[in-house]
Amino acid sequence: MKDQSKTIQDVGCSFDIDKYLNARKLTIEAVKEVSALVCVGMTEDDGQKLIDEVLARKGVEKKWHPTKFRIGKNTVKSFREKSDEGVTLKEDDLFFIDIGPVFDGHEGDYGETFVTSNNPEYLKIKKASEDVFHTTANKCRDEGLTGVELYEFAQSYARDLGYELNLKMSGHRLADFPHAVYFRGSLGSSDIKPKKNLWILEIHIRHPENEYGAFFEDLI
Repeated sequence: MKDQSKTIQDVGCSFDIDKYLNARKLTIEAVKEVSALVCVGMTEDDGQKLIDEVLARKGVEKKWHPTKFRIGKNTVKSFREKSDEGVTLKEDDLFFIDIGPVFDGHEGDYGETFVTSNNPEYLKIKKASEDVFHTTANKCRDEGLTGVELYEFAQSYARDLGYELNLKMSGHRLADFPHAVYFRGSLGSSDIKPKKNLWILEIHIRHPENEYGAFFEDLI
């Protein structure tokens, strides 16, 4: 009987690590470029169109998951939840971008939160989402934790920073397209010890009382 854990962490015969890491590079560049073009007064639909334009210029082949551009109170929404309508970006606001493009047959996935002002609370939660990501990713590399253990740690660490971690957004596989032939579930519910460069760690936190959150994701 084939070892299931090995199957889950397989890649296709066309997988090329250089193409894969280049897809990651292009994905991160796209998010940064879009964030620099976002303007006060934009809607989430405007943001979606801007993302499509930037990705097209970079030669995207397709998207393996729907683009998310969340503003203000919609930053607390889980991936599959619909945004409240009529939300526009304010001068004192925050937003996040989450894209999953495919370049040269390989998947990218990156998300980051951005702040339109010097609001200390918004800057604090943006930084916290990145701190939780990097600290948890380092735990994975240093201690060989399973997916379940990683998200238990991330939840505890987010709580220590004063925020709530959304366990509905808890990481997944990534690879040459489509990674779903190997694993469709979440990292946070898996006993797999994730291999380097095959898993996305998603960190979505929210303020415990107010309607705003922050998101950060990247490869472990």
